[in-house]
Amino acid sequence: MRRTWAPKGQPAVFKEHFNWKRLSALGAIAWRPGEAKTRLFLSPRPGSITTPEVVEFLCNLRRHVAGPVVIVWDRLGAHRSKVTMAHVTAQARWLKVEYLPAYAPELNPLEYLWATFKGKDVANYSPDSIYELDHRLRCSARRVRRRDLGLSFIKKAGLISKAEYLRLCKDQ
Repeated sequence: MRRTWAPKGQPAVFKEHFNWKRLSALGAIAWRPGEAKTRLFLSPRPGSITTPEVVEFLCNLRRHVAGPVVIVWDRLGAHRSKVTMAHVTAQARWLKVEYLPAYAPELNPLEYLWATFKGKDVANYSPDSIYELDHRLRCSARRVRRRDLGLSFIKKAGLISKAEYLRLCKDQ
């Protein structure tokens, strides 16, 4: 819930007209060090993220990103599964994985993407179905891509310095 324009003393009422368990998403921010441009990849899915979905996401990522890739992951079970690790090992010529420390979401740039979605794009939004929520998230992702906010998420996570961020933005 975020602040609303409801009259003082009359709180806003949000009605939920559906029953669904969860909408999860796989996401990635692709960035080449030394460049200001980023690319956002987002794959919302009903339910929880499973190992086959992680492997599929990595295969799709390979089609869209050329050159070597370093994935920075949290410690989700599907990221550490035997099947995922076997896939990563098989793709070692272009793919390397680094893990974030446990309980350190502030180091993950995607956490700032989720915070943007929750705080701006879907705050106080009560969809009638999971598909409406999925559509809203996809529209939000397009807005983030148009504004090219990926570099600011990377800076906020501390992966580049403020001076480097300003230099990259100035060169753009």
